[in-house]
Amino acid sequence: MKNSLIIIIILFSLSANAQSVFGYWYGIANVKTSGSANNYLIELILNPEKGYVKGILNYYFKNTYRSLQVKGNYDPSSRQLSLYEIPIPYHASTADLEVFCTMNLQATLMAAKAGSSLKGAFISLPQYKYTCADIYFSLKLNADISKEDSVLKAIREYKETYQVWRPAYTDTAVAVNIIPRKVINYVIEKEYTERENIIANEIEVASDTLKVDFYDNGEVDGDSISVFYNNKLIAFHQMLSTKAVHFDLVLDSTKEINELTMFADNLGSIPPNTALMIIDDGKKRYEARLTSNLEKNATVRIKRKRDQSSLKQ
Repeated sequence: MKNSLIIIIILFSLSANAQSVFGYWYGIANVKTSGSANNYLIELILNPEKGYVKGILNYYFKNTYRSLQVKGNYDPSSRQLSLYEIPIPYHASTADLEVFCTMNLQATLMAAKAGSSLKGAFISLPQYKYTCADIYFSLKLNADISKEDSVLKAIREYKETYQVWRPAYTDTAVAVNIIPRKVINYVIEKEYTERENIIANEIEVASDTLKVDFYDNGEVDGDSISVFYNNKLIAFHQMLSTKAVHFDLVLDSTKEINELTMFADNLGSIPPNTALMIIDDGKKRYEARLTSNLEKNATVRIKRKRDQSSLKQ
């Protein structure tokens, strides 16, 4: 009897230790206020690292879809997960005015035969506890997605390498026409400085005035971008599709080289974030296929061609 009890205890211990927090989690988060309808749709992908946990948090709130790198700790003995300093939109933000709260994620792994779950909350930092309400969530583990899918991997590689759809000159549909002026989003501006700028292309144009269009590069899968012009934010949270995100851009004549940078708001449903940028100077159309992620921005350098007639004088 005693030996049987020991075996049961050992098996129970092994089963508990076998439960893992790593994988793909999904669910809904909400602020506990009466009649609140401000739901957040949450995806959390966690991977083990030596001595800590890292991963990607995807959330959809109102009309914003963002991806963020997250980092923290997991204690398997207590099943406690902690992720730190995550910028989450204030629950009462509007589509036109987005305010962010810096929060920590605290969750407990719950294991059952029916499936594992993560239950917890995004908790505001002490200095913001009277401003930013805690956001509670319950996430489910999707065991199938948690496994590496060779088909999804192939699609991801194809998306990054090849162009599935290319707009023709007759494709003039525009999703949004943006006036290129300085706008403010402190979270995106901060993240922009923390990512590496990769020069994806360099072009010479024949005009100071350009038409610039961004499309999704291949499969339309929810890619959202922000755009910087000479390191200044001119648009954020722009969803890419087969319809253009359009800018009428004027080059800064005081600069020898102007830079247009794509910042990935998220990774879409098929990472990485990819875009097709088309620049038209009135005489020629240039194409640049851009790839960005949560660590790197994609930059196109634009140089004004010298006027050959003025050089001869």
